[in-house]
Amino acid sequence: MILGLLLALNFFPSIQVTGNKILVKQSPILVVNDNEVNLSCKYTYNLFSKEFRASLYKGADSAVEVCVVNVNYSRLLQFKPNTGFNCDVKYGNETVTFYLRNLHVNQTDIYFCKIEVLYPPPYIDNEKSNGTIIHVKEKHCPAPRPPESSKIFWVLVVVNGVVAFYSLVVTLALFFYWMKSKRTRMLQSDYMNMTPRRLGPTRKHYQPYAPARDFAAYRS
Repeated sequence: MILGLLLALNFFPSIQVTGNKILVKQSPILVVNDNEVNLSCKYTYNLFSKEFRASLYKGADSAVEVCVVNVNYSRLLQFKPNTGFNCDVKYGNETVTFYLRNLHVNQTDIYFCKIEVLYPPPYIDNEKSNGTIIHVKEKHCPAPRPPESSKIFWVLVVVNGVVAFYSLVVTLALFFYWMKSKRTRMLQSDYMNMTPRRLGPTRKHYQPYAPARDFAAYRS
């Protein structure tokens, strides 16, 4: 598309003041990186104290009127931007600058300035100028930053996750310690139960009873 516009740009010759025509100078190409561009149209004709009309057109056949301004003796009479374009105009004695904002990639095209001196007579205008190719590049927007509430939410999620993991580790450690202690007690109990015991009833041995003797009786 840009190559075709460059060929069209070379096709249109510069217009000089010949009779009732005005020379218009425009930049050959403007590259737009931030969706905004200033297109200056310079004329070899003093517009001071003149009533004139300045227009900007889009397309090789100037089919789309971007914006128009009517000025009467250095006073702005009417300004009309076209639908789909955010346009503003600043004018001087020999220059009219069109400020285009919020441009889109599909608005890349060749643009032409047109000037018409309406009063005083005679009527003077310019034929199609050499034009300016406005190349609008696609703007890569940075990733949106998450809101503060979202950050706080994820911080709480991480903290709760760490606490839950720590609690799980402690619980498992206590469980394995309890199981190990229980197993140790069971082994000790089995060892004590394996001690041999004496079978059958136990007989008690009684000492034979012998009455005490009274040795005093024998002495008498």
